[in-house]
Amino acid sequence: MFQLSPEGKQKILAELKRYESKQSAVLPALYIGQRENKGYITPAVIEELSRVMEIPESQINEVFTFYSMYNKKSVGKHHVQVCRTLSCMLNGAAELSQHLCNELNVQLDQVTADGRFTISEVECLGSCGTAPMMQVGDKYYENLTPESAMNLLRAMK
Repeated sequence: MFQLSPEGKQKILAELKRYESKQSAVLPALYIGQRENKGYITPAVIEELSRVMEIPESQINEVFTFYSMYNKKSVGKHHVQVCRTLSCMLNGAAELSQHLCNELNVQLDQVTADGRFTISEVECLGSCGTAPMMQVGDKYYENLTPESAMNLLRAMK
């Protein structure tokens, strides 16, 4: 059973005060729940958020399943999200993803054997002019080649 930390609960209650509608606080609440649950959301996290926020689980689940920034299963210490939208795809995002998976010996959306990396393909990350790009944690890396991207990941080991 998942339970928010006292600090996490306080942050969510503070978010609820910022908005007229409780539903408006679902996005930040999901981030808090994800962070406190080792980087991903489970039904137990949604149940706990529903209890704390006093809104139906279905309303939280609708938001959770719509956005790709919430993880549905465990991810590695470094979650590498490769943009796969038009600009990035035209500039080599597919090759970039494949190269990273090959080099790390992992399939998309799986965790490497050492638990360090998960490679995912996501929709637009808003950096079309610097394609291809990837996001690792909260940091953007742009104008990548397969080699430059792998060098960045090697530095994170």
